[in-house]
Formats: sequence, structure tokens, C-alpha cells
Amino acid sequence: MFLSHPPQVIQPTCYTVNFLPRCAPKPPLCSVALNNPSIAASAGAKISNNQLIQSLCKEGKLKQALRVLSQESSPSQQTYELLILCCGHHSSFSDARRVHRHILDNGFDQDPFLATKLIGMYSDLGSVDYARKVFDKTHKRTIYVWNALFRALTLAGHGEEVLGLYWKMNRIGVESDRFTYTYVLKACVASECTANCLTKGKEIHAHLTRRGYNSHVYIMTTLLDMYARFGCVDYASYVFNGMPVKNVVSWSAMIACYAKNGKAFEALRTFREMMTETKDASPNSVTMVSVLQACASLAALEQGRLIHGYILRRGLDSILPVISALVTMYGRCGKLEVGQRVFDRMDDRDVVSWNSLISSYGVHGYGRKAIQIFEEMLANGATPTPVTFVSVLGACSHEGLVEEGKRLFESMWSDHGIKPQVEHYACMVDLLGRANRLDEAAKMVQDMRTEPGPKVWGSLLGSCRIHGNVGLAERASKRLFALEPKNAGNYVLLADIYAEAQMWDEVKRVKKLLEHRGLQKLPGRCWMEVRKKMYSFVSVDEFNPLMEQIHAFLVKLAEDMKEKGYIPQTKGVLYELETEEKERIVLGHSEKLALAFGLINTSKGEPIRITKNLRLCEDCHLFTKFISKFMEKEILVRDVNRFHRFKNGVCSCGDYW
Repeated sequence: MFLSHPPQVIQPTCYTVNFLPRCAPKPPLCSVALNNPSIAASAGAKISNNQLIQSLCKEGKLKQALRVLSQESSPSQQTYELLILCCGHHSSFSDARRVHRHILDNGFDQDPFLATKLIGMYSDLGSVDYARKVFDKTHKRTIYVWNALFRALTLAGHGEEVLGLYWKMNRIGVESDRFTYTYVLKACVASECTANCLTKGKEIHAHLTRRGYNSHVYIMTTLLDMYARFGCVDYASYVFNGMPVKNVVSWSAMIACYAKNGKAFEALRTFREMMTETKDASPNSVTMVSVLQACASLAALEQGRLIHGYILRRGLDSILPVISALVTMYGRCGKLEVGQRVFDRMDDRDVVSWNSLISSYGVHGYGRKAIQIFEEMLANGATPTPVTFVSVLGACSHEGLVEEGKRLFESMWSDHGIKPQVEHYACMVDLLGRANRLDEAAKMVQDMRTEPGPKVWGSLLGSCRIHGNVGLAERASKRLFALEPKNAGNYVLLADIYAEAQMWDEVKRVKKLLEHRGLQKLPGRCWMEVRKKMYSFVSVDEFNPLMEQIHAFLVKLAEDMKEKGYIPQTKGVLYELETEEKERIVLGHSEKLALAFGLINTSKGEPIRITKNLRLCEDCHLFTKFISKFMEKEILVRDVNRFHRFKNGVCSCGDYW
């Protein structure tokens, strides 16, 4: 046998024959010096107190470093920097104050570099007041000092203050840099900001454009995100399309903007562009969460399955937000069992994962199952959040579990220390109202410790619509008109209530009010997926070439269903018309158009899935029940409130929606 390489020569190990113990490794000089002052003195040429403090800080030994600091009369800037960083790392406010006092005593109070570090330290320690004091006492205010305060105030949610200081900084002639624009744009959407901050954000947009920062990808992505958070989708899209360079963060921000602002079609289209037009911007977990949200919004099951496969191939299936979004997506696409399997396979679960599962069962109307999962969550040691209670109370509402809902609502504060918010009161008003306990619902609104917002009054008005309570509806709508003068849906809901009560003069009055205020009813719109393609339907769609065929098919279906006992429900038509004309109007509802298209284009045994942007009307609900029975078709309709699963002439909601 021949060796391709020369054999390795192994040197014999040399052993010293003695019985002395092996020497331990020498400790760092800083430790020797700290524990032996005499050695420290003799080693003065080798290590100074400044070096000793810096070494101790790097080792994380803050207390020892502070002891040495008390013996040093002239610490250097670098020594103070490392002490400040070490205080922040140890989250020690008392030690931070001690270091700060030392800095002041040694004349470094006007050092802008250390001022920047001090502001950052106090921000990280949660003391924005001390950060302000450092800033106010620093006269040499470089842009770095301003930026440090902007960061501290933005993280603390004081956006209005940041914007005020920004204009002051501009007046005194301090030039902004890329970090400045990033912080002030983030400040526009800080917790305390109002709609006025959008105007300020637009002015900042103009500033950075004039100064040539509109090609900076990070700044422009932050600007895009600001517009997205204010719901200004067109502005966000303008910024995105004008970016010369896009990275994964900017693509993800644009997809999230569409997904969170009711533009799910656009979110999926942008994702496809990202996949086909870019090579360097591979989607990450943040991207996938937004794409899954878009699939969930449209009930695009096949699209969601493709995304799931991509997630598995990329190894993103171990990231909790992605898996939680998958659970939600399958639940909102009508595949509860698949969502449950995804949840069961999770190695780790956080409260968001539990919330996703509870919400999925709730939107399907399985209130008792949602409560069971909530109790399992508590047994597994997860701490519920306000979102958890919104989900489980909403689930109780869909199944009419009044007593269970009241018990859970009372347990929020008593058992979990969560103060009920407006969203929780809205859930309770909806729960009581749907169960025709309108007096209790009205009393709950009256007894609220916080000001009832549009969600609460909207829940009460919706309950009045279900049970035809005109008096209470007028009271609720009066408050809603004051709170949301531009929300056409409230006017339409009141007009519906008047129409069902045959109060046509009042219907006309509300319609005139709509016209006077220049408001238009939100048109009914439906979506459905057929053979991995998404289709959209609106009640009035003269430009769709398929409409003639669909309408003809619908007329024939309606005639057949009438022979089998279907009687059109036309009480909600807001016009005094002949019965035949009213029937023609309800036959043109978007969900019926989608249903007819699904019947034409799906095979036998294949379920039809439809998503609607409004509440399912009584006539469409009844019509779909008849179709499911006599066409032997399973039909799933998700409206703005919940899922309806139609099969053999029965709906899963039990006619309770």
C-alpha cells in the first residue's frame, strides 16, 4: 500500500518526573491587582487605574470597577464610556447615578460624546426624565446628542415632544443626518401621537427629499412604515415605487402595509413581484407573517398552502410568529382541523399561538371549544393578554354563551389583573345584545368607567338591528353620528332598522343625511379562490364579462329554489318598490354572484369558499341554505363577523349571527 502523503511524525510526550501539583492558569492581571493592592502598586508601570477599570468593565465586574474608580482622580473619556455601558448592562440605576456624579465632578459635563452615552444609558434604564436633564445641561449640542434624546423619547412614546424638538433643532441650524430622520419618522407613530403627526410626517418627508436622503433605503423604509401605520396606503406605495434600491425590509414593509390595510390582493401581488424580480431580497419570517395574513383575509386556501410549503423548505417553521400566523390562516380559510394540527406540532407556544387557536374556533362559532382552549392555556402556564379576552369573549358571543362570557369578563381583573378596555366592553355589549338582553347591554354602556367609543355603540346598534329595537337604535346612532360623522355604515344600519319597521319617512330622512354629508354606502364585495386564482365580485359590476352568464344562472336558480320553498327576504331593501323589483335587487348581492360563479366553476364534491366584507344578509343566508341542500354542495362563507358552514340545508351558526 502506498501513502499519498508522508506519515505524520508524532513527537514523544515529555514528562517531568516530580510530585509537585500542576500550576493553575494565571488569573488576569486586573484580578490580581484588585485583590492585592501591593501588587497593584508594584505593577503601576504595567497597568494604571484607568486600564484596570476598563478591564473590569469589559469583564462585567461593575462593583469592583466602581471601587477602583473611587481611587482614580482623573478617569479618561474611554473609562467613563465603559462604565456607562456597564451600568446599562447591569440595569443598575443607583450605580448609573454614581458614575454620572463622578463625571460631573471631574469636569466632563460638557463632553458631547459622554452626554450621548449618558442619554442612551438613562433611556435603557427607563428614566427618560434624567435623559432630558443630561440633554438640557449639555451646551455643546452636536447632532449626536440630539439624536440620542430623539431615540430616548421615541422609545418612551413621547412622539409629540420629539417633533417639537426637531423643529427647534432646525431653527437653530443643527443639520440632520440619516439617524435623525429615522428617529423623527418613528416618533410620528409613537404611542401619544395624533392625526396631526401625519402632517408633520409629510413635512419631514419634504425635508429629507430636499436634502437628498430620498435614496437612502433605511430612511425610506421607515417613511413607508410611517404612512402605512396611518393607513395612507397610496403614500406608502408612492414611496416604495420610488425607491431605487429595495431590501427585504422594504419589501416586507410594503407587503405588511397592504395586508394590514385591507389590500390583501395587492399584498399577494407584491409578494409575487418580490419573488420574481429580486435575487438578493429573500423573504424572511416577517415577510411570511404578512403574506399569511393576506391569505387569511381572502380565505385563499390554495395560496396559503403554497406559502406553507415555502415556509417548510426555507426552515421557517420553527419561528413562533410564523406558526401562529399559519394557525390563523388555516382557521380563517375554513380548515380548523389543519390549524389544530399545526398548533399541536409546535414544540414551544407563546400567548400569541394560543390566541390564534382561540380566535380560530371563535370565528367558527365554537364558543365552548374556545373556552376549553383558554383553560388549557392557563393550565400550561401561559399568561393571558387583553387580546386573549377579546378572542374568547367574541367566541362566547357567536354561540350565545352569556353566563360564561360574564364570568370570563369578571375574571379579567379579579384573576388576571387586566383592566377591561373598550374592546372588551364592546364584546360584552355584543354578547348581551345578540342574546336579546338589550336592557343589560344598555346598562353596561351606561355604567362604563371609561368613555364608550364607536366600537361599543356600534355593537349596541348592531344588536338593535338584529332585534328591531328602534328606540335604542336611535339613541346609539345619535352617539355614533357624533363620534364618527364620516362613517356611512352607521347611517345605513339605522336606515335598515327603519326599513324593517316600515318607517319609510325615517328611511328617507337618513338617506338625505347621507347625501348631505357626501357619504356613500360601502359596496358589498366578495372574494373566492378557484383553481389557485382569486376572483372578486361586487353587487354592481357592469364591466365583468361573466355577469350576463352569472345573472342568467342566478335567475334560474332562484326559480328552482322558489319551487322548493325559498321565499326571498326583502325587508332590508331601503326603497319603497314592488316586490318583484326588491327580489331583483337582493338577487344581485355580491355573495350570490360569487356563489353562482362557484357552482359553475367547481367540480362535484368540491366545497365553495367565499369571503365577504360585510355582514351576511338574511336573504343570502336563506338562499345559500337552500343551495347547499338541493345542489348537494358544501359552502363556506366568512362574513365580517364569523364563519358560516352550509351543508344539507343547515348553517353552522344555527341562524344565530
